[in-house]
Amino acid sequence: MNKYDAVEILIVEDSPTDVELTVRALREQNLANEIFIAGDGEEALDFLFCRGRYSDRNPCKSVRVVFLDLKLPKISGIEVLKEIKNNKNTRYLPVVVVTSSREDPDIQSAYDLGANSYVVKPVDFDAFRKAMSNAGLYWLLINHPPKISIKE
Repeated sequence: MNKYDAVEILIVEDSPTDVELTVRALREQNLANEIFIAGDGEEALDFLFCRGRYSDRNPCKSVRVVFLDLKLPKISGIEVLKEIKNNKNTRYLPVVVVTSSREDPDIQSAYDLGANSYVVKPVDFDAFRKAMSNAGLYWLLINHPPKISIKE
């Protein structure tokens, strides 16, 4: 078994501070044993679709939820969302947009492309951790998505 096969949560975020707060919030709730951090959109897609340095990842093992920032280097979060939702094998993968943007066009675009939720990052650290903790509780314990298997 590859070390990436057990990943339950994919966090796509380029801010180390936001990554740390998100991981801390999820771990405090004991929500996931395995969390993978992708620092840009390209790495996220390579990870999800078992490409590049993740080509040996088992495509039948899939994450349970993606927490996706919109403002990312290399490939934007909107493009990542579009690829996830346009692929027949990942279209039902829950994607929670977690971003600082309160702009109506960003919100509309995310939902038009199939985002399952849109969370605006609170500025306050404690509020941010609480928001991510609540999001994690919902998407990992309450929600029951269909089984997803990535196959090329």
